[in-house]
Amino acid sequence: MDKPDDTLIMRARDFWASIGLIAISTFFLWKTSDIPLWGENRAGVSGSDWYNSAAIVPLFIFGGLLVLSLVLLAISIRSGGAQNALTALGIGWDQSEAYRASTIGLILFAYVVGLVPRVDFILCSGLLITALTYGYYGGHARRALVACIAVAAAGLYAFVVFPTQADWNAHSDDWFTLAVWVALTLFLLTKAASEPVLRFVPLIAILAPLILVCAMAFVFRQNVPARGGLIFKQIEYHYYVTLRPLWKD
Repeated sequence: MDKPDDTLIMRARDFWASIGLIAISTFFLWKTSDIPLWGENRAGVSGSDWYNSAAIVPLFIFGGLLVLSLVLLAISIRSGGAQNALTALGIGWDQSEAYRASTIGLILFAYVVGLVPRVDFILCSGLLITALTYGYYGGHARRALVACIAVAAAGLYAFVVFPTQADWNAHSDDWFTLAVWVALTLFLLTKAASEPVLRFVPLIAILAPLILVCAMAFVFRQNVPARGGLIFKQIEYHYYVTLRPLWKD
């Protein structure tokens, strides 16, 4: 029997991926519609100018995700992905795919449920970027397991030690996440000699969440997760106390 064409397999699974992403983005756009955008009052929350609305960032993110999902769906249908979606090509599942999907799913679950609400955004997002790159660049199963354990341990610690919102401004979970991130970065750098692209990961893991959270807080004036986090608390303090008076005066 001929081996299935890899392109057909990819397009068939792209069909299911696009359907899932469309559902997710539509759901979050619907939930975002509860946030005042044009100055109206909803549930006792008053909006001001549209560019100061907390809805701007999620609308941009999930609107973009919806557009990209629709593009992926169109490409999949045009390439025969929908036609093969319910065949063995589209729903095929082997052990390596199950392992990869389950570990990535656990990482994202720990990040969203355990880390984002409680841990400094720069720290938890830096850990996420490092874990996903170290664990899944090159397809090494053992590295994926190490990355999954690292993020899951940090998320579990934050969730168990600080389950209620009243305790979310404490910093022991920030320090624990930082320690895990540093340890995982050292593991990553041991592989950088044979995989040079990994040398850039620590820089990206620091700069990407730093730029994003500063843009959200100071450019778009959005609420950011874990505003009292270990690093962002210091950034916010020095922005308003040290830097802002320089141009305000």
